[in-house]
Amino acid sequence: MRDGVPNRIVAEQLGIPRGTIGWWRSEDRRRRGEVFVRATDCPRCTDHELDHKAYCYLLGLYLGDGHIIAKPKQNHLSIYCGDVWPGLIDAAEEAMRRVMALPSVGRRQQRGCTEVKSYSQHWPCLFPQHGPGKKHDRRIALECWQQRIVDDHPWDFLRGLVHSDGCRITNWTTKLVNGARKRYEYPRYMFANKSDDIRQLYCDTLTKVGVEWTTLARGSDPFNISVARKASVALMDAHIGPKY
Repeated sequence: MRDGVPNRIVAEQLGIPRGTIGWWRSEDRRRRGEVFVRATDCPRCTDHELDHKAYCYLLGLYLGDGHIIAKPKQNHLSIYCGDVWPGLIDAAEEAMRRVMALPSVGRRQQRGCTEVKSYSQHWPCLFPQHGPGKKHDRRIALECWQQRIVDDHPWDFLRGLVHSDGCRITNWTTKLVNGARKRYEYPRYMFANKSDDIRQLYCDTLTKVGVEWTTLARGSDPFNISVARKASVALMDAHIGPKY
């Protein structure tokens, strides 16, 4: 272990629980007076290269259905994914691993959803939007370095937002044609979020990639963003598509 072999490998080789190996290692450091410094591959704190596409997707997921716990003995990023979309759960876990490979990633079953968690003190470095309270109760803005990455990979950012707080649905209507009523169906992308700032980030990015959108108000709350024009839906289909 002093040569840098991970606890997991040692535990597998000896057939001993990882917790026991970790305790042995901790006691060894304590006896030798060695200060423990957890290894990190945080792209903001090391020279590790950030995967921009994976980061943009994970940023969209975080702004929609994610949160960070940042306490002295509890640090993790959580993304909540509906169980009806197993592909989304896999994509969230893959994005976390591609952004930072060293932190452990796990899944926790919740009622109707799966919490994908990655444990590291450095997630706030990558998501400075983290803060106390709910996102829609505080200002959410991208930092300059984040905006540059989003500008380079707007579709990955949009896909993360749609996969968290959006959906692709099929609307229908009827028309009277030659005395007979016919049913017509058309696809539409919907996005709903209570945060004015997050909705603005979504709409601004849509505009940059040439997607036309409108705001649909339910009552007096303009929380819903709709993309319904044929050409714009085709663009969304080509780069995002429905959840899976």
